[in-house]
Amino acid sequence: MAEVSTQPGSPAHETKLNRTIGVALLFFFIVGDTLGAGIYTLIGTMAADVGGMLWLPLLLALVLALLTAGTYAEMITKYPHAGGAARYADRAFGVPYLTFVVGFFMAASGITTSAALANAFTGHYLTALVDVPTIPVTVVFLLLLIAINLRGVRESLSANVVMTVVETTGLVLVIVVAAIVFGSGDGDPARVLTPSPDQPILTGAFAASVVAFFSFLGFEAAANMAEEVKDPTRAYPRALFGAIGTAALIYLLIALGAAVVVAPDVLATSSGPLLEVITASGLAIPGWLFSTIALIAIANGALLFMVMASRAAYGLAEAGLLPAVFGRVGPTRRTPWVAILVVGGATIGMSFVGNVGQLADTTVLLLVIVFIATNVSCLVLKSDRVEHEHFTIPTFVPVLAIIASIVLLTQQTSDIWLLAGAYLVVGSILFLIARYSARRDPAGPGTTTSTTD
Repeated sequence: MAEVSTQPGSPAHETKLNRTIGVALLFFFIVGDTLGAGIYTLIGTMAADVGGMLWLPLLLALVLALLTAGTYAEMITKYPHAGGAARYADRAFGVPYLTFVVGFFMAASGITTSAALANAFTGHYLTALVDVPTIPVTVVFLLLLIAINLRGVRESLSANVVMTVVETTGLVLVIVVAAIVFGSGDGDPARVLTPSPDQPILTGAFAASVVAFFSFLGFEAAANMAEEVKDPTRAYPRALFGAIGTAALIYLLIALGAAVVVAPDVLATSSGPLLEVITASGLAIPGWLFSTIALIAIANGALLFMVMASRAAYGLAEAGLLPAVFGRVGPTRRTPWVAILVVGGATIGMSFVGNVGQLADTTVLLLVIVFIATNVSCLVLKSDRVEHEHFTIPTFVPVLAIIASIVLLTQQTSDIWLLAGAYLVVGSILFLIARYSARRDPAGPGTTTSTTD
């Protein structure tokens, strides 16, 4: 049975999904998405570009994240529907294929991120605990996440709360360890102002900002949960900016601490850079304990991005831009089970394409294109009036976000553009199938609600 939101300050909007997410759960969703991956696995990649000045690309990425988050806060509270950026592009331009590309790239970014994290899961953090074959572990890991997603969004996000507390504890532990090392007179504080000797600092900083931006991803995923959030007008701005601020503070402290304790060349060659900090400190902290915490953090990020990708696919099916089968919802759990299974299968496949760094860069490219579309849509829709209150940002914010996004795109290499192009080809085929089906069945998704199994 469809549910109509009657929360104060929220527009009434029918949805087949359960509105069970409040400010706290949404905050943990975004924090969990943000903290779960990049800082645990990719800080070494940044060290290769900027030496000990790890804080610089993080600050550059934070600026872009805050600008685009402001746009999302306005768009989500103005149009609180599943589908996120795709819905905004559709309302602004009304071009079905453009709407589809934005939404499909959003879903694809979730698939690619989860695949990258599956690869990270089988890296140095796991091998520090047990020597197991990589491929079976990757597949079993992703199958478990699919099962949790199928169980229900509340169950997924409740698991996220627990894992977010664990992963945040791990990051706080690194900060405390670094502070102890610094306080005892060990380490080398001068490293935080020492760039990489291999390239100019600005060149390295802009190159590293791509990876750094991957570490901030997560706020955009929350847009696809809009139909499952209670009172989105109140909940989203609080959760969104609170989560980004929390992540930024932790990241900057981690960057400073890691540079002080561990030489940049050591960080640059490790797939478990934060474990290097724990080991180099000489403190009596079991390596297995921190590795376990890191694995939980990585698993949390992978789970949340799979949740996001399945909801993005569901939203496209509801709009008639993906085949109708993606819009099917289970009768008991009311989760988009077909979208979850397809996203899960695609994630397993993508986990064997490229390494962690390549997949992370692909995610950034896909999402920066989505962000440009969202910011342009925000500018177009400034004159659009809705009947409920919503968050509003000045016009210059999306303009600056577009400029910063274009700069970030210039840092991508040709192989990453090819991966994004492959996604576009596959997506275009699915789009044509959906349009052909819509012509044969005019009463299908896009004009009425889809079939519920």
